[in-house]
Amino acid sequence: MFLSVFDMFKVGVGPSSSHTMGPMIAGGRFLDRLRASPFQAYGLRASLHGSLAFTGKGHATDRATILGLAGFLPETYDATAAEAALAANAATGLLSPPGLAPLRFDPATDLIFDFGPALAGHANGMILMALDAQGDVIAQETYYSIGGGFVLTAAEAAAVDDRVLAAPSPVPFPFRTAAEMLTMAHASGLTIAQMKRANERRFRPDADIDAGLARIWSVMNACIDRGLAAEGILPGGLKVRRRARAIHESLIAERGRNLTAPHVINDWMSTYAMAVNEENAAGGQVVTAPTNGAAGVVPAVIRYWLDHVPGASAARIGEFLLTAAAVGGLIKHNASISGAECGCQAEVGSAAAMAAAGLAAVLGATPEQVENAAEIALEHHLGMTCDPVKGLVQVPCIERNGLGAIKAVSAASLALRGDGAHLVPLDAAIETMRQTGRDMHEKYKETSLGGLAVNVPNC
Repeated sequence: MFLSVFDMFKVGVGPSSSHTMGPMIAGGRFLDRLRASPFQAYGLRASLHGSLAFTGKGHATDRATILGLAGFLPETYDATAAEAALAANAATGLLSPPGLAPLRFDPATDLIFDFGPALAGHANGMILMALDAQGDVIAQETYYSIGGGFVLTAAEAAAVDDRVLAAPSPVPFPFRTAAEMLTMAHASGLTIAQMKRANERRFRPDADIDAGLARIWSVMNACIDRGLAAEGILPGGLKVRRRARAIHESLIAERGRNLTAPHVINDWMSTYAMAVNEENAAGGQVVTAPTNGAAGVVPAVIRYWLDHVPGASAARIGEFLLTAAAVGGLIKHNASISGAECGCQAEVGSAAAMAAAGLAAVLGATPEQVENAAEIALEHHLGMTCDPVKGLVQVPCIERNGLGAIKAVSAASLALRGDGAHLVPLDAAIETMRQTGRDMHEKYKETSLGGLAVNVPNC
């Protein structure tokens, strides 16, 4: 299955790609089904399962589900209009999606958090239903939010493996593994970014690719800047204070005094990442990279490179993003980018691997060194749990992105010190992550039933 760079990097809204963006997208897909249906619907109902139920409140899944069924989508999200729609629903018990008659939806009775076993297809499952005038179900669909804003119906999830194996490749470099990627790079003489661009050209011209990549970075960079300018307390009840602005101001004040220890560069990387994830926690606009919970790592590493590394050029950001997307696609195809499926190793670990690969590429790495950088970063996130306190994408998520960025830069630097030869292939690290996620106890996979979530006071 070909995954575009614009699949891996999607403009959306916080705090979670799987718990906020996914349910909103699922709602939009269900509305499209109703618009095409010959039957008149009078009401809607939604049932949340697995991780969507356990941490749904903290991840704003309730709001996202209502807004999705009201016709809102992540990429065009308007916060003012969304608040107005939620207020109207609370006052009238109705939703008014475009192209459909008003539909009954009372969140108190029609939004169900099912805390039983997860649905069979994925840890993030939801069932959307349309009701007739008597309140009987006349249409129903099961959706799985599989991480990074990707959504599949139950039928799509069941068929995806067979489809992928049977479908002919639509692209000139259809690498499914890192080993295939390196073989194709060697045979073609192209970099990983050049192969990824050649694949993208099958679907859009270079001008559109460049415009899309520029927009991705523009949204990422604007998110960093907003986070560095904002202060106050994040929503959700943990009373987590925004710290990125104060740290950034202290770093600027120290700059040029010749009194700063070399390791303070880590604080710059952490602050860029924390700025993004504080914005994400506040429900702001972010780019999945590859998820919202890990959205700070890639932009933080790019900003570090641009602002602190001699010779960096904004003209090469596209190369960084294309390389990162190639690695992210391998991880998603062969393991997971979902915290609910494989823990935070699949989110921040994947993001660090992507960022390490991108940075290595723009620093002049060979394809073998790029693969090595990604492997080092992923290997040293293996086993990381997803245990958000109070179900919020705040603790430990915000700081964790900062440490992920630091690891990514270290991984790229180590890889560039070698010739690309190394003991553990990236494919082995990805497979290990998949197996570790499979064996990890459910309480450590975005349910807030274990780890820090139960050992830290959350009120």
